[in-house]
Amino acid sequence: MAGFIPLILIFGLMYVLMIRPQQKKVKAQQALVSSIQAGDEVVLNSGIFGVVKDVEDDILWLEVYDGIELKVLRGSVDGRFNEPTADDGDSDDESGEDSDHDSGDGPIVG
Repeated sequence: MAGFIPLILIFGLMYVLMIRPQQKKVKAQQALVSSIQAGDEVVLNSGIFGVVKDVEDDILWLEVYDGIELKVLRGSVDGRFNEPTADDGDSDDESGEDSDHDSGDGPIVG
């Protein structure tokens, strides 16, 4: 019976150091994927950058260049560049230009 104590401790240590952080990462990715909305700047697992133009259940329409849209699965999104914020009326676009492509501060240059 005393021989099982080290095995139990090793399993507990592996759970704390490996399994639990991985579960947290999966939950964070699922939350990210489910919170994607039109207008978000995203990068896909394949490395393609774009702006979400339309969301249909598990399908996203991603504009990668002016007038060029890709139909991708929601689960293929790897990250988002613009954090979700409450629209408080402050606008970063003071020049009056189209902020999606002409501002130069995002990942999409057009």
